[in-house]
Amino acid sequence: MNIKLKLKPNFAFISIILFFISTPTMIALSFYALFSLNKDKIFENSNKINPNPTAQIFTALPDESPSTSIKLISSDARGEILKNYLSRFDSPLLPYAYYIVNMSDEYNIDFRLITAIAQQESNLCKYIPVNSHNCWGWGIHSQGTLGFSSYEEGIKTVSEGLKKEYLAKGYTTPEEIMRKYTPLSDGSWASGVSKFMQEME
Repeated sequence: MNIKLKLKPNFAFISIILFFISTPTMIALSFYALFSLNKDKIFENSNKINPNPTAQIFTALPDESPSTSIKLISSDARGEILKNYLSRFDSPLLPYAYYIVNMSDEYNIDFRLITAIAQQESNLCKYIPVNSHNCWGWGIHSQGTLGFSSYEEGIKTVSEGLKKEYLAKGYTTPEEIMRKYTPLSDGSWASGVSKFMQEME
């Protein structure tokens, strides 16, 4: 009877000691196993994504000539803006939208300026002397208005003239251009040109 009573407390004490020793050990082993598995998985996935660690990964191929691409996109956008604007008013200049952009680039002027002046002067070539192809009131004098053999010649001549006779001499805004282009205007010319340019933004 006494022997049984002595064994029970010893067994219980040993069980408690074993519990406190084995439980932390098992927890530590579990964390170690979990970490090892995840590490292997991450390493395996990284090798699948990029088997060559020295290779560079790009979300898109690098652009070798970004400036050229940007210029082309910009030019296309300007041409489309002019086409939409000229189409809205059923203008005879519609087929020359991209030519206007090209001439603007050649003479380094705002691509909207020549079109805005044509809108102000002739409602985009709807009211001009017959066969003059002069939508801009360019070269008006006491004996009549200058005529061009084609719209292309008119666009080129006016673009070049705006650059050399106006912009290069400091007449850069519609208000400044008006003082020389149509000095008798009460300001409505510059106001109209500015408004039409804003419509093409």
